[in-house]
Amino acid sequence: MTGQHMSKPSVRIGGASGYWGESDMALPQFLREGDLDYIVFDYLAEITMSIMARARSTDESLGYATDFVHAVMAPHLTQIAEQGVKIVSNAGGVNPLACAQALRDIIDSQGLELKVAVVLGDDLIHQKDELATLGVTEMFSGEPFPPVEKIASINAYLGAFPIAEALGLGADIVITGRCVDSAVTLGACIHEFGWTASDLDCLAGASLAGHLIECGPQATGGNFTDWHGVADSLVDVGYPIATVFADGSCDISKPKDTGGLISVGTVCEQLLYEIGDPSAYHLPDVICDFTHVDVTQLDAERVRVEGAKGAGVPEQLKVSMTWADGWRLGGIWFYVGASASRRARSFGESAVARARAKLTTMKAPDFDEVLIEVVGDGSHFGAYALESETREVAVKVAAKHQDKRALMLLLKELSGVGLAAPAGLAGFAGTRPKPSPVIRLFSFLRDRNTVAIELDDGIQRQAFTDSGSSLSTQSRSVAPEVPAVDSDVATVQVPLERLAWGRSGDKGNKANIGVIARKASYLPWIAATLTEACVSERLAHFMGSGAVARYYLPGISALNFLIDDVLGGGGVASLRNDPQGKTYAQILLQTPVAIPAGLLED
Repeated sequence: MTGQHMSKPSVRIGGASGYWGESDMALPQFLREGDLDYIVFDYLAEITMSIMARARSTDESLGYATDFVHAVMAPHLTQIAEQGVKIVSNAGGVNPLACAQALRDIIDSQGLELKVAVVLGDDLIHQKDELATLGVTEMFSGEPFPPVEKIASINAYLGAFPIAEALGLGADIVITGRCVDSAVTLGACIHEFGWTASDLDCLAGASLAGHLIECGPQATGGNFTDWHGVADSLVDVGYPIATVFADGSCDISKPKDTGGLISVGTVCEQLLYEIGDPSAYHLPDVICDFTHVDVTQLDAERVRVEGAKGAGVPEQLKVSMTWADGWRLGGIWFYVGASASRRARSFGESAVARARAKLTTMKAPDFDEVLIEVVGDGSHFGAYALESETREVAVKVAAKHQDKRALMLLLKELSGVGLAAPAGLAGFAGTRPKPSPVIRLFSFLRDRNTVAIELDDGIQRQAFTDSGSSLSTQSRSVAPEVPAVDSDVATVQVPLERLAWGRSGDKGNKANIGVIARKASYLPWIAATLTEACVSERLAHFMGSGAVARYYLPGISALNFLIDDVLGGGGVASLRNDPQGKTYAQILLQTPVAIPAGLLED
């Protein structure tokens, strides 16, 4: 390793937030713990950026996570200053300068001396006309560049070196716009250990540490497959702490006397969350190889994670653009009685038919998309639903249209058809749904030297190039193959959930499902059943024209499946009940797997 100054053997970093709207219970936990060096907050998703962009368009002082400043930080600034713990957050959204100024005003009003620095340069909205002329296409679907007037936000994913630079200039609090989620952790480690762009394994290891804590309590028992063993303690769940060492390895723990669970299972599920190829996980600062990561239970409250490798530095940065593509509307109703599912679908189809008839009469365009989904009849399992009569269901009727008046017409018919619908219809009384913008994601790559990064520390403004831009590479490991099984051995069939943990999530219009064997000896048998074809078949009712790719991680005895075109557009561009693929692991975990009975008993 080069560039290390080894000021301390380890750095303790608390992950306090996984998205805008997350509970605010983490910061008091960490301050009560009292021995953290950094507390990091991740607030941003692609759709969050579009929401913030709309807020800024109506008020130039907005466009950031306002609750971070007023509800989270303001009550605890004195304690933060007393403990000397540093804060790194991407709460700046599309207006990091306004976020920083609001925070500085509160700091001044409390008579504190905390220096706030801002990382700028991710916002490329001023380049939209130039990008439109370059023939930029969507990196996954190949779609053409959208109409310029419909673009809401354009943001490059920045890395960690600017954060480290801000800390090096003496910042106590660093505010960024759109940086990659794990960069808030990696930036602290680069600063503390003096890593350079050539310390690839260290950068990969600390990036993994950041990835493990970036979703808050998802690493400490939240969304865990074995929920029944931890559910009673999630009321006061502990948020994750990464103790990162100078070689990039880390221990994952949580504050004392908090609920939740720190285990190989909880940490491995988060390791696989929302990643693609684990041998080539691209981040702005390093291409990570997680295939041979080792996760070990050290004690009841601590897990060791080590073995991440760095394979190089990407020549390009990913850019995410959001744009408005019409309107959508959806509402949920309930049906009770025999054949409830068929009644519910009849209700929805009748309302849609009435609305379409009126659109035709008015010579107006048809809906861009209509979706009727029933929850309670097993339809989320497609061809593998259990055959049993359902006597109570929820039905959601949703549609998209370029003119929101067409959606109000549909809503009128959904209300008006109620007296002419099958019996058993009910609804929760209250505010009626209303149209909302369809915000679509458009991702592309931009040469990193075309993105100018700027630092504002409240006193000086300094333009500088990304310290990670001096590219370095090293050989990548050969993709491992899953061990074969003995097909002549007698087997029994059990649900995958008995053999493995699972976690799923979204990547735009893609989804990933991570499957971790509870024992290494189970993995070959799991893999023999869970082929790419099998996963494609189990999720066929959700998939468009995309394909399934399977990756093997021998270090944690896991498989990761990346599934294209499976979320109906993803985010708020989707009409699905699950537009982010959060339930897909639960669907896959019901797959029967053949395994030797003796192995299962052992």
